[in-house]
Amino acid sequence: MDLVPALEEPLKKVLGPPTAKVMAEHLGLHTVGDLLHHYPRRYEERGQLTHLADLPMDEHVTVVAMVADARLHTFASAKAPRGKGQRLEVTITDGNGRLQLVFFGNGVHKPHKELLPGTRAMFAGKVSVFNRKLQLAHPAYELLRGDAEETVETWAGALIPLYPATAKLESWKIGKAIQTVLPSAQEAVDPLPDSLREGRGLLPLPEALLKIHRPHTKADIDDARARLKWDEAFVLQVALARRRHADAQLPAVARRPKSDGLLSAFDDRLPFTLTEGQQKVSKEIFDDLATEHPMHRLLQGEVGSGKTMVALRAMLATVDAGGQAAMLAPTEVLAQQHHRSVVEMMGELAEGGMLGGSEHATKVVLLTGSMGTAARRQALLDLVTGEAGIVIGTHALIEDKVQFHDLGLVVVDEQHRFGVEQRDALRGKGKQPPHLLVMTATPIPRTVAMTVFGDLETSVLDQLPAGRSPIASHVVPAADKPHFLARAWERVREEVENGHQGYVVCPRIGDDEDDAKKARKSAEDEAEKRPPLAVLDVADQLTKGPLKGLRVEVLHGRMHPDDKDAVMRRFAAGETHVLVATTVIEVGVNVPNATAMVIMDADRFGVSQLHQLRGRVGRGSAAGLCLLVTEMPEASAARQRLNAVASTLDGFELSRIDLEQRREGDVLGQAQSGARTSLKVLAVIEDEEVIAQAREEAVAVVEADPELKNLPGLRTALDALLDEEREQYLEKG
Repeated sequence: MDLVPALEEPLKKVLGPPTAKVMAEHLGLHTVGDLLHHYPRRYEERGQLTHLADLPMDEHVTVVAMVADARLHTFASAKAPRGKGQRLEVTITDGNGRLQLVFFGNGVHKPHKELLPGTRAMFAGKVSVFNRKLQLAHPAYELLRGDAEETVETWAGALIPLYPATAKLESWKIGKAIQTVLPSAQEAVDPLPDSLREGRGLLPLPEALLKIHRPHTKADIDDARARLKWDEAFVLQVALARRRHADAQLPAVARRPKSDGLLSAFDDRLPFTLTEGQQKVSKEIFDDLATEHPMHRLLQGEVGSGKTMVALRAMLATVDAGGQAAMLAPTEVLAQQHHRSVVEMMGELAEGGMLGGSEHATKVVLLTGSMGTAARRQALLDLVTGEAGIVIGTHALIEDKVQFHDLGLVVVDEQHRFGVEQRDALRGKGKQPPHLLVMTATPIPRTVAMTVFGDLETSVLDQLPAGRSPIASHVVPAADKPHFLARAWERVREEVENGHQGYVVCPRIGDDEDDAKKARKSAEDEAEKRPPLAVLDVADQLTKGPLKGLRVEVLHGRMHPDDKDAVMRRFAAGETHVLVATTVIEVGVNVPNATAMVIMDADRFGVSQLHQLRGRVGRGSAAGLCLLVTEMPEASAARQRLNAVASTLDGFELSRIDLEQRREGDVLGQAQSGARTSLKVLAVIEDEEVIAQAREEAVAVVEADPELKNLPGLRTALDALLDEEREQYLEKG
């Protein structure tokens, strides 16, 4: 019987089932190898204290601090009516800042005995705000006693590693588990080719793992991180380089537009000239389409930079060359909208086979999951006969039943909602692999593009077409200055009185289903902060209060598609003054007359999401206004994030801020599921150089040995990465 390699040993066997279960469920760690690659988030020095002022809200943190004072209060409550309720308030300090800890009920006895003024300890819990002060409720803690004690020995040396932890498993318990498995690090198989590692002076992998978990000096940490960053960057770039290499071997039909065909007929109809950027990017795309290998291009452009126009011209060029083009949108609302705007832009050129259609015309069909049977059957027929040159749809396009006559180009809108697998499924519909154009309105810094979309070439549209108006953005601190919020609603009224319209965006819907989900959340979460504002509640309050007399409608994702469509049509026609919506309006809703947007609980949205939402106003000739409403205190990170959004309209600048403020995983996870779990120490923005160098090395390795026959360690690491990636896609499926 084969022995299981040490790093593949299940944690159940090594740490026992209870601990292993928590690690699997809360941290996604299953084997000894997984645990060894769960690196410390930071390190504390035994003699030093944490900066309490920098604690992030709503995150699980571990801090090392000293008790300044502890007070026991009694109070009356429903459970303890005779004043027998007990609350212990402990203030901890790091010499500069202070943080309050609170313990209730029977939970007060042990900390009351142990947390005496002057005691040092590690505290772990979730940071919340109470009475405008930061606090930790019922934190777990571990006392830091004199060096003679066994505990300090097990936290080797003077540097205490603090691990990404959860409420169920504190950092110091993870540290102890890692000490148990650390000897197995000696058996880690090195994925880097020896020549690369020696050439760049990097530590061997076993040594790097040892130093990251048990550093004796700061230099140990730096050396270990430098080595582990290379692993992540290199393995990921090899995966992408192999993808590009395999794609370059595929054949494709070259698609060149006719000189007097559909594309030139369309260009002649345009009431405006294309921007320089649109012309440059179109040329890059047409050059790709004319080759006999499939195009793989990412088109990045700010909201409103005219991406759809560029994509439509590529689709028309493909139809000209005898192929069909499919555009894939993430939601039905968006698919319907693209369909409407494409048909409007093309006019009689979209009426192929109909009376009054132009001689160059083709049919443009819509295919979504909720279509009636007859309409769907007709659309499928038009695709298989080639009658329809252009199809616009949702995931429904990927289904087995959908057959094309000759699929030449696939355009994917809002890439971060589609995995590589789905791109592949649609590409499999062509007789030969079709060309692929991926569009995203989320500006992506160059390094992220290299990391996440490393299998695609990139084009950027960075100028806005003439006629787009500036958007003024302001933060409205509703808790500090309630009159600012009142003024915000007055501004919305003023816009409506001037003949314009507005959006109010809320984080959740607020119907029963929504609330059932909320109720399932633990009571402790609820106690901490109020639930996010809901569309249905806010709409109700506005119609009875500040927006009384205006026509207000709601829009959210759980409405029937026909109802959604009707609401959007009324709003687009100007019949509705104010639309109260969830983020369903984030992508692609185009109403030039809408000039004002109020985003409630703006701190609950990410930077790029706020930027996307804001792009819905100022689409016409009148200036746009975006108000970010928040109750977060001025010093909080959330407020700083909102100030950043209010201060610039440059999406690339914001995406950098976004990346610096959030952990990479979120950004990459949003951008493309597979890349998420693979990045633990690589910081996409700071490590631009490592990524660029790793990309060069990866290309060289793959060109010399595409199957990696001579690099078994690298093959193993690659399989592990791709397995994880595949699993993620299946879950997202």
